[in-house]
Amino acid sequence: MSSPAAARLDLDGNPVAPLTICMIGAGGFIGSHLCEKLMAETAHVVLAVDVYCDKIRHLVDPAPPHLAGRISFHRLNIKNDSRLEGLIKMADLTINLAAICTPADYNTRPLDTIYSNFIDALPVVKYCSENNKRLIHFSTCEVYGKTIGSFLPKDHPLRKEPEFYVLKEDESPCIFGPIVKQRWSYACAKQLIERLVFAEGAENGLEFTIVRPFNWIGPRMDFIPGVDGPSEGVPRVLACFSNNLLRREPLKLVDGGQSQRTFVYIKDAIEAVVLMIENPARANGHIFNVGNPNNEVTVRELAQMMTEVYANVSGEAPLDEPMIDVSSSQFYGEGYDDSDKRIPDMTIINKQLGIAAFLNDTSQGFAGDNIDISAQDIQGSCQKANVTGFSVELDIMIPGCKGGDGCSFRAQSQVL
Repeated sequence: MSSPAAARLDLDGNPVAPLTICMIGAGGFIGSHLCEKLMAETAHVVLAVDVYCDKIRHLVDPAPPHLAGRISFHRLNIKNDSRLEGLIKMADLTINLAAICTPADYNTRPLDTIYSNFIDALPVVKYCSENNKRLIHFSTCEVYGKTIGSFLPKDHPLRKEPEFYVLKEDESPCIFGPIVKQRWSYACAKQLIERLVFAEGAENGLEFTIVRPFNWIGPRMDFIPGVDGPSEGVPRVLACFSNNLLRREPLKLVDGGQSQRTFVYIKDAIEAVVLMIENPARANGHIFNVGNPNNEVTVRELAQMMTEVYANVSGEAPLDEPMIDVSSSQFYGEGYDDSDKRIPDMTIINKQLGIAAFLNDTSQGFAGDNIDISAQDIQGSCQKANVTGFSVELDIMIPGCKGGDGCSFRAQSQVL
């Protein structure tokens, strides 16, 4: 780890001047890890903007003496607070991470989803453009929607050809379902704000970078319902499966768990973001996929792996029926739809930022028989319905990695 005091150079060998960064959504999963990285390894100053600061409380409440003047928390809601423009004016760079991004909300709260991801983001783009401030806008891999290959018969040989499923920033079409499938409200809102950012760049000279994350995972990502989050909430897949395991319930596989996803560890992904921050000449005007195309798994395979991992560390035998199939309408409600595969093409980001060194080549992917699992500890407490249980922390080591934190996935029951 480099010292904040050490001179930092960009990819072209030029000194990196300390920046003031207005980070909107700093209190979330990605923002909290980015704040930690910037505080630990750079001299940049962060104006942390969010409604909550629980995940960065150790940095801001109060700021440790060595971070005095480096990070400050500004509690505001960007949709209705006049202070937002002032903070953007104070900064050299604005990073917008704010979003509703939980699939369970897309078709049950479509209005909130559209307003949060499009309407509420409009002032951020407007203020950056009007004040000549650089913007890094976080979008989503969901803007691609369905793959071209998903419209071919299941046994069609072209489904195996990369051009029918690999997603490219400057070539792949954005294919969504019909309007009645309100699950696509999120993807449509995110795509429209991308188009606005791009148009501001084309017509008004806005300096921008758009980031499309592909399933970033790690600590502080999600919640366990009724333990460290709302009892009625439906988190994302890793937390859903963790919750089922802790409560000795079968893991629910939506529509058979056939959807395929690629995953990347949060600390590896954050390395890519820091390169975007410190290399504007290489990052401006680009849309970047950030993911690991070699780390693909079906949701069913993920469930099988997590069941085996949990049995290993807890000493509890798996249930007689460890997994059950449920329909998407049963699990998410009417109006849900999904994409079959999400595999990023990494050509552009590798060319501009050389990010391959951080997103490890896990050629074995998530194949369960190639994973070495070691329990770090079983400690703490976790509610399991009416029974006192425990918290699990473990490391999943993925062979084939070329070093770095991404070679292991540390899972903690209270944060997955």
